Amino acid sequence: MQTLLPRHLNDKWINQMFATKAARKGAVVRRSVNWVDREIGRDRFLSEIRRRNYHVIQTADQFVVICHNGPIQLLF
Repeated sequence: MQTLLPRHLNDKWINQMFATKAARKGAVVRRSVNWVDREIGRDRFLSEIRRRNYHVIQTADQFVVICHNGPIQLLF
């Protein structure tokens, strides 16, 4: 059974993630899939990405969050 943080700590985790210098500049941040699942849960994480109109890519065991809402193009 997965143990998640209480809601107020989830919010703190999310706020800290998007307060990073990279996120504030519209760059990318990455987080381990297992870490996200353990700390706040994938549904909460993805809903926050949607709320901010950002993009997220899962590759292997990492989430890569593109911290802007502009167009993206996957080149290959």
